[in-house]
Amino acid sequence: VQLQASGGGLVQAGDSLRLSCLASGGTFSRYVIGWFRQAPGKEREFVASVTWSGGSRYYADSVKGRFTISRDNAKNVAWLQMNSLKPEDTAVYYCAADQGLQTLIKGQGAYWGQGTQVTVSS
Repeated sequence: VQLQASGGGLVQAGDSLRLSCLASGGTFSRYVIGWFRQAPGKEREFVASVTWSGGSRYYADSVKGRFTISRDNAKNVAWLQMNSLKPEDTAVYYCAADQGLQTLIKGQGAYWGQGTQVTVSS
């Protein structure tokens, strides 16, 4: 499956952004979808994931209550709604897909999008 992430940009602290992850070339509902991010000089980290039918969602502690992950299997798309953005949210955000939840959360997903830059100014 191919993934294309979009929706990043430059915003001010407290603003919102919605990232999209559009999938093609596979049966979208067979994959857990996740978002990861990598800030300059830091390792890539897990942000959020949503299970195959959207029934369960998981978040990093740093984004709980501010970010919401969702998906629409009919449209082959997943989103990451980011509210109350902080400068420390600045990073390149990647969407990923894998048939296994734990594999994906560990950052070992089989498929990755190209990344979209999110910059939050103070």
